[in-house]
Amino acid sequence: VKITGHASGSGVITVTAPNTSTDRTITLPDSTATIATTAQLPTVASTAPSSPAEGDQWFNSSASTVSGVLSKNLAVYDGTRWKVTSSNAVSATGGTVTSYSGYTVHTFTSSGNFVVAAGGEVDALIVAGGGAGGNWHAGGGGAGGMQTLATTATAQTYSIVVGAGGAGGTTSVGASGGTSSALGTSSVGGGRGGYYNTTPPAAGGSGGGGNGTTSAGNFNGAAGTSGQGNAGGVGNYSHSGGGGGGKGAVGANAANNAAAGAGGAGGTNDYRTGSNITYAGGGGGGGWSDSSAAAGGTGGGGNGSYNTNTNAPTAGAANTGGGGGGNGGQGNVTSYAAQTTGGSGIVVIKYRTA
Repeated sequence: VKITGHASGSGVITVTAPNTSTDRTITLPDSTATIATTAQLPTVASTAPSSPAEGDQWFNSSASTVSGVLSKNLAVYDGTRWKVTSSNAVSATGGTVTSYSGYTVHTFTSSGNFVVAAGGEVDALIVAGGGAGGNWHAGGGGAGGMQTLATTATAQTYSIVVGAGGAGGTTSVGASGGTSSALGTSSVGGGRGGYYNTTPPAAGGSGGGGNGTTSAGNFNGAAGTSGQGNAGGVGNYSHSGGGGGGKGAVGANAANNAAAGAGGAGGTNDYRTGSNITYAGGGGGGGWSDSSAAAGGTGGGGNGSYNTNTNAPTAGAANTGGGGGGNGGQGNVTSYAAQTTGGSGIVVIKYRTA
């Protein structure tokens, strides 16, 4: 149908609406314009369009979730992934529930269940437990692996595992941190520090710092896990340990026999409160001759011990995934077991509700 308006006309079309006696009006613009083309309309299909451009729309006509989009939902491509445009109707319980700026947040500081009554898009932060600092001229513990993910949660019960911090050693090395997992994704526990001439540090989400020794294979920092953390620093040959790796940086190398390596810096995330919080810092290396502690990395890393067996290391902070500080003392300082322990992990899940 072609409609031509008079130059001096009002540009108003009157239409009798169905099932009512009330007329409806459509006002045309006073200029040439295209209301829409076929290419601008959403694609209706049971599979996601191939090679989408930013701004493309797709209605998932499938009876199941496809490409992270729930059944019978409209999504827009943001240049990276398809995001649902309709109101997010997630309803869930579990953990400590808080809210800010239109988001609901579930924080798990220990293992539990995330029970979803109505599904939708969620974002999650998953930080594993930090590794214990090493024992006897040893490096700091590596931070727990740290990851984020965006996914679609469906109506079911999800098991949430929060990894424990690695326990400090009493007669030899301590333990690596525990794995944290949520929504099908796992972060690796931080690697523990080593034990002077006999045991090298361990790999993990971030790796433990190297021992203060000349023993082959024992002074190098251990590897981190790609995308989750970084390697530990190298120990000095004369009793100063390397820093444990952190999410944001490799652990520092021990500069000399009186300067153990600092722990690697952690990484920031704002899911819990809307403001950045730092997690997953590496533990500082232990120093025998040091006059001050090698600092743990920002994000909960513990400080290393210093000044022979006089000044104890500090543990990784709880629910940060920070690595424990290394014991640079000589011999099995069993009373330092608690002080070299890594920090426990954390899981945070958020979704928009307003």
